[in-house]
Amino acid sequence: MPSHKFKVGDIVTINPAISRFVPSGVFEVIKQLPGGNEPEYRIKSANEPHERVARESELVKA
Repeated sequence: MPSHKFKVGDIVTINPAISRFVPSGVFEVIKQLPGGNEPEYRIKSANEPHERVARESELVKA
């Protein structure tokens, strides 16, 4: 299982070329999740009431 690139509390953005239906802005990593072939994260934006799940390849450190 690959190790996680981002830690809880890191501020990230989502690559718009990959996830074009996600609003722009910064997200905080809330939790590291095990992924099948790639680590996943639960992320949260201050501008949205819900959390999202994103793959590591979709995220860029802000």
